[in-house]
Amino acid sequence: MSTFVLVHGGGGGHRDFELLEPELRRLGHDVVAPDLPIDDPSAGFAEFTRTVLDAVGDRRDLVVVGHSYGGFTAPLVCARLPVRLLVFLAGMIPAPGEKPGDWWDNTGFEGPEGLDDAETFFTGVPADVAARALSYGRPQVSAESAEPWPLDALPDVPTRVLLCRDDRFFPPDFQRRVARERLGVEPDEIDGAHCVPTSHPVELAERLVGYLS
Repeated sequence: MSTFVLVHGGGGGHRDFELLEPELRRLGHDVVAPDLPIDDPSAGFAEFTRTVLDAVGDRRDLVVVGHSYGGFTAPLVCARLPVRLLVFLAGMIPAPGEKPGDWWDNTGFEGPEGLDDAETFFTGVPADVAARALSYGRPQVSAESAEPWPLDALPDVPTRVLLCRDDRFFPPDFQRRVARERLGVEPDEIDGAHCVPTSHPVELAERLVGYLS
């Protein structure tokens, strides 16, 4: 049995994974999905990392999944614990010394135009499910956006990049380019929206568990 450590994105929390978690457990694995202290103005990368480490405790055989903005925190966890795999899930891949607030310009990100949040993040998801997921959002006022990312390099662990084919926030071509430039890899692909743990939880669970083979 492995433990999937799910690190949520900006403005999110553990409820982002409420549909994915039971699917991973159904397939025989444990799940840890802590709430990062994004509502604490004094919290930065150190506090984010400590929150995840405390939630993991003495669990081992870890797969750390950084969803979206969680891509900044997930590698920091991997640098502190023995992990089996790091997965950037529609994830922001950091560069050494880069402030998260600078990532957008540094990568040439261009946001979608004329779409509301449901259309941007929950493409193809039934309206009631998208509304429920959006209601879980939390204000992000933490300090890490202005902090240089503290590692000299990404941790030396097996790493996969998994993009979402229906992602309107980080379109597939954008994700492929960033993965090539920053990791020198071609991403894997899965159907689903940016918030694929909500749009395609069964398929995502099967893909993540498949990485263990």
